[in-house]
Amino acid sequence: MDDTLHLHEKVKELLYSFTGITLTENKDIMISNRLHKLKRNASFQGSLDELLDAIKEGNYKTEFINAFTTNKTHFFREEFHFTDLKNRVLPELSKNNQEIKLYCSASSTGEEPYSMAMTILETQEELGKKINASIIATDIDTNVLQYAANGIYRYSKSSKEFPSWLKPQKYFKKRVEKNLASEEVLIKVKEELQRMIKFQVMNLNDDNYPFAKNQFDVIFCRNVLIYFSSEDQEKILFKLFRHLKIGGTLYIGHSESPGKLEAYVKRIGQNIFIKEKEISW
Repeated sequence: MDDTLHLHEKVKELLYSFTGITLTENKDIMISNRLHKLKRNASFQGSLDELLDAIKEGNYKTEFINAFTTNKTHFFREEFHFTDLKNRVLPELSKNNQEIKLYCSASSTGEEPYSMAMTILETQEELGKKINASIIATDIDTNVLQYAANGIYRYSKSSKEFPSWLKPQKYFKKRVEKNLASEEVLIKVKEELQRMIKFQVMNLNDDNYPFAKNQFDVIFCRNVLIYFSSEDQEKILFKLFRHLKIGGTLYIGHSESPGKLEAYVKRIGQNIFIKEKEISW
């Protein structure tokens, strides 16, 4: 085994042991680039092999996880899920004036949970009544969670991220800084949105999650399962399902499948599922 292949295998083994994430064979260039960047950022003086040995012993573990997790996202990605949340889920749940609890299982840099929060406030305005709702948003990457908590994003007026039923200026402060070289500006989410969301570190590959059984009315688990093996995807979905109420809604990504959960849910739309019964554990 040549040195490069040896290093890549060590990275894959470490990442899987820490997070459960499986890197596919076509990620070699990405692995090399991120490994060298990690070494520079950590100011590590030894070889890459020695760096990986140090990580295996527990040093630079957080930096390693942050370096090798992927955080591609944008506001209102797969808009149809937010439309369903606005038109079906929230009006029904708000009838009893109960607290509505939502969970975002892969927060990344925060665009998804903030999109959830904006959808709640838009629905509240449409219904003309207060919706008591809260969102827990987790990620394994501490850097992106801090970015999400800060709530500052680049925005272009030509952006197609936001749906026609929402005006983004309602939910963001005026530009913080203007880039004269382009039409991009920096925008910051308003405190009203930030107060609705609790960001916290969590590994979806952990044996247990820090939530109560049937805690959530809505779970977003979108475009994260694809980074796990088929077996681990199933384990994650079954663990999440434990925390979803009967009648609750599960949203998964467009290229993801509920697998064996099909027996316990009703599909009502494009990767939209309603929990119909509990799993016998």
